[in-house]
Amino acid sequence: MKNILIPTDFSDNAWNALLYAISFFKKTHCTFHILNVNAINTNVSGETAMYIAPELLEETLLAESREKLKALIKKIEQLPLNVKHEFNTLSLYGFLTDHIKMQVKEKNIDLIVMGTKGATGLKSVSIGSNTGDVITKVPCTVMAVPEHATYHSVKEIGLPSDFQVKYHYKILSILKDIISLKNAAIRLLYVSLRNEKLSPIQESNKAFLIDYFKDNECSFHLVTGKKIDESIQCFTESRNLDLLVMVAKNLNFLERILFRPTVEKISYHTKVPFLVIHET
Repeated sequence: MKNILIPTDFSDNAWNALLYAISFFKKTHCTFHILNVNAINTNVSGETAMYIAPELLEETLLAESREKLKALIKKIEQLPLNVKHEFNTLSLYGFLTDHIKMQVKEKNIDLIVMGTKGATGLKSVSIGSNTGDVITKVPCTVMAVPEHATYHSVKEIGLPSDFQVKYHYKILSILKDIISLKNAAIRLLYVSLRNEKLSPIQESNKAFLIDYFKDNECSFHLVTGKKIDESIQCFTESRNLDLLVMVAKNLNFLERILFRPTVEKISYHTKVPFLVIHET
């Protein structure tokens, strides 16, 4: 049984991410924990806004949120029934990233699924400004689903890497589980910015990955380009990749791909979902 956390702001974008997750894990026993966080408002100085009495909070923000979650469950019930799936809802007030961290621990969450919108990150007050924090600071695998992504069979998975670090077996086992679940091929990608050759360390790490995935369809690809994110996108489109996987262990490389100029704004223009795996 997998525990999947899906933060929602009740937007079309968030609904699309939920639909994608339901389809992706169609054949897997899952509990989907749908979370709506009513964000703490802050003023320009960053100070917490005026105190709201708990009673008023309960009667207004959380009450409205719970009604929306009930409506969302009714919408889900109109989808084709899947007896392998269960749905729980939770409405909270506070900082999204803090609550996600707590839910990951309390619910033993395996995966967080979030919707992304275009090149400006995740839509909504409660999710948008916290994109970078969720991906880089919450010790849990995150799947980000672009707003126009629709699920179809996952046959080609891309793993861009600078091959500077050796990935832990736990990280690779998560990826291998997905590859096995989807019977997919894995494409290792290295972007050469100056036509440089791989160093001995990089060659060693590359060989390690190829050996680890020797029982799967696996290939290595070297692409020369001036910008890492643009080169990865070109490769993604040319290979018709269905999913991009990145590892949070090498945070510098991850940020060069996903975030520009700050970690709060995703600059990656793609319709392909990406999965960020954390080493916990």
